[in-house]
Amino acid sequence: MALFRKFFFKKPPDGLLLITDNIYVFDHCFSMKEMEDDHFEAHIRGVAAHLLDNFGDHSFMISNFGIRDEESPICHILSEYGMTVLDYPGHYEGCPLLTMEMVHCILKSSESWLSLGQRNFLIMHCEQGCWPILAFMLAALLIYLGQYSDEQKTLDMLYKQSPVELLEMFSPLNPMPSQLRYLRYVSMRNVMPEWPPSDRALTLDSVILRMIPDFHGQGGFRPIFRIYGPDPLMPTDQTPKVLFSTPKRSNIVRFYSQADELVKINLQCHVQGDVVLECINLYEDLDREDMVFRIMFNTAFIRSNILMLNRDQIDMLWNTQDQFPKDFRAEASVIFSDMDATTSHITTEPVSHQEKQGLGIEEFAKVLDIFNHLDWLDGKKDTSLHIPQRKTSSTSQGNIDESPADGPETFFDTKEELDFDSLSALNFNKIP
Repeated sequence: MALFRKFFFKKPPDGLLLITDNIYVFDHCFSMKEMEDDHFEAHIRGVAAHLLDNFGDHSFMISNFGIRDEESPICHILSEYGMTVLDYPGHYEGCPLLTMEMVHCILKSSESWLSLGQRNFLIMHCEQGCWPILAFMLAALLIYLGQYSDEQKTLDMLYKQSPVELLEMFSPLNPMPSQLRYLRYVSMRNVMPEWPPSDRALTLDSVILRMIPDFHGQGGFRPIFRIYGPDPLMPTDQTPKVLFSTPKRSNIVRFYSQADELVKINLQCHVQGDVVLECINLYEDLDREDMVFRIMFNTAFIRSNILMLNRDQIDMLWNTQDQFPKDFRAEASVIFSDMDATTSHITTEPVSHQEKQGLGIEEFAKVLDIFNHLDWLDGKKDTSLHIPQRKTSSTSQGNIDESPADGPETFFDTKEELDFDSLSALNFNKIP
């Protein structure tokens, strides 16, 4: 009951769910039913009309998470009502997360917007299929604003506002382990002198798997690996690419039995920034595949040469945990690098990979317009190159009110210890 008192202490505007002071979510984002286009437009117009009728002296900023290349439908609709809409990606290489730089920019712009006064509403929205990234960003924002401190409970609390099937419908893998890793990155804002820290170049040297999983009752599996992220040797191009892919028809691909207990796979892959590592089970015909597990991490937060993950800290297919022994570990060895792009080389041939990810250079011009009188950008990092595209006409800002001295109370009293070195198991080595 405490949860619902927290959410519904004051009645939200029609069509919106109150998350906390001045932060709302369109209520249809929590539904499994997809609206027809005509119904969706009528619903959004109804919410907008209600907001203007009842909160005419307020200003509204809408953050929308989607998968479209073009302007989103909600942006097109709400622009007619003079509302600011910022479109963001709905995933990063298939993982319902965003780059740490993008997360930082969204959190910073949201905080700045809300700090302008009590008449500023922040409204979150996601397109069909993007509920997991919306839940993550809401959790990140609540932690960033200091309203909640326990990452696990915050994320659980948000996912419980929708049917369990909604998450499973839109994410074939359970994304919560990687999402929790990134929420802990956000929590580190309070304990690091520079946050987020600058990306560091690493070499993902090898992966060691302890206690082999059993796939399809075969007593083991045939693992291959793929690694996605920006190419450290192309610093001007941050588009994620396939940095490593195990050749299917090579002599390094073989079946490992549970009797082997330990498997070491050499990778020797240069990585920097936000990285997605996939472990895949290859069938005997060397064609069909099953995902074994996936992890996403950011190299700036790596503080050890060994990243160790147990089975609760990897993204895996729903209801497949029993295929992993309780003592399963994935250990990744990394080498810290002072990499020079002019002399270093990648030991595995990179695979071409072109896919729309993230937003362009001019993407956050609208945010800059809104906050051009605020010093909200991090002086240590030029985020203006990655800030959202101007989507709508700007709104009047309204009066700036002072925020109350006492922030909203939370129902989470404990904070998990931040232990980032134990979040994964990868080996990183120094590039000569």
